[in-house]
Amino acid sequence: MSKLLLVDDEADVLYSFQRIFDSPEIQLSTASSGEEALAVVPRLKPDLVIMDIRMGGMNGLETLRAIRQVDPKLLVILMTAYGTTQMAIEAMKLGAYDYLLKPFDVPKLKEIVNQALRAARDMRQTVSDKPLLETEDYEQGIVGRSEPMQQVFKMVGQLAATDATALITGESGTGKELVARAIYHNSNRNGKPFLAVNCAAIPEQLLESELFGHERGSFTGATSQRIGKFEQCNGGTLFLDEIGDMTPATQTKILRVLQSGTFERVGGNAPLQVDVRVIAATNKPLEQAVAARQFREDLFYRLNVVRIHLPPLRERKSDIRLLADYFLKKLARDGGGATKAISAGVLRAFEKYHWPGNVRELENVIRRAMVVSKGDTILPSDLTAEIAGAGGEGAAAGGATGTGGFTGPGSEAAAADIATLAGHLFHWARKDPKLKVLPAVERALVIEALRATANNQVQAAKLLGVTRATLRKRIEKFGIHRELNIA
Repeated sequence: MSKLLLVDDEADVLYSFQRIFDSPEIQLSTASSGEEALAVVPRLKPDLVIMDIRMGGMNGLETLRAIRQVDPKLLVILMTAYGTTQMAIEAMKLGAYDYLLKPFDVPKLKEIVNQALRAARDMRQTVSDKPLLETEDYEQGIVGRSEPMQQVFKMVGQLAATDATALITGESGTGKELVARAIYHNSNRNGKPFLAVNCAAIPEQLLESELFGHERGSFTGATSQRIGKFEQCNGGTLFLDEIGDMTPATQTKILRVLQSGTFERVGGNAPLQVDVRVIAATNKPLEQAVAARQFREDLFYRLNVVRIHLPPLRERKSDIRLLADYFLKKLARDGGGATKAISAGVLRAFEKYHWPGNVRELENVIRRAMVVSKGDTILPSDLTAEIAGAGGEGAAAGGATGTGGFTGPGSEAAAADIATLAGHLFHWARKDPKLKVLPAVERALVIEALRATANNQVQAAKLLGVTRATLRKRIEKFGIHRELNIA
């Protein structure tokens, strides 16, 4: 649930906001003055503050200045019925996230609030750059022990201590934004804003306004001044995802910001100075785009100061078990349910599948399997035919992936039961690190076979599918001869 604090001395505004944001996903609190807001912020710890500028006592700008000293990451949106250009500029200099004029359009207000709440979550969700998520101290983590990921962790650590521009490359779904946020959280700018913009998701004609803002009347529909992401992010870090989809005009403005730290709003002519660290990402080969004159060569070299390449999941398959375990815990925690286990057959199918959607696809596959799974263990039959089929013939039909050795009538049911049992065993093993699964199961099976055959070793060996000599070795190894009084 997101916490929203409204600061205004007009009762009708407070009432309007209570109606607009009447949602189980938002906890709305109110304060009638700047002094009251400063008193409740440390206790309430809101995700976003929306505050009027003209109030009795401390005005909004003074309160904003004081809030920034208490919590530099707390996002604040200012609003007033008496807006001026100079007031907007002053608000942004003080670190306001955005600036609204009363009366405001409700859909636009909701859109800006939702954007601000997403940005607040991005800044407060710490991303671990540790090679393995050993605990659940982190809301999100970069998980992996493979050699390619070790190189990524090293680069994140080296880059985080600098202000260098970074370019993160890799296929869709490999976790580029996670790496960008890991760099931010470990940098000296981690007390300032972090904003993410997906350049491919915003229409071409609106992207320039989204990044640099616009002046009122600069184009059709520009009914008021808009502050862009570069101004909102002054002093912080701006993540530009899918930067290869930018138009040449926007590329030129980005280059100017990187070179001089200045730009103009759309329709404006006054240069604005900002201090923003840019981290860019792309799933496209920018070198080819440069050769084809689709991407500016000078901008490419400005962005490519330090490059981090994220390997596709098919090149780090040794991490799949770690990732699967992480997503199982994360999804169970988010959904409020119990953590499910994964059968050995499913893990084998995962390790053989080619994962065109990479880590994002793996998370979605596990999410779906948790929904359709009827027990506390995910079986091959809970997967799609394409993924289950990667684990072996007949995997999707009967859930027999990885069990092997079963043929004839009833074999599919037996294989599924064994897969379920294996899932339970590994679930117990995770809870009790001292439990050695294979020796424990082997000893229990030998005892059960001997009891079922009244200690007839020949028949017991046949039940277990081993030779009598092998059985005798297991009896001595586990000390079963003393337990069952076997000569």
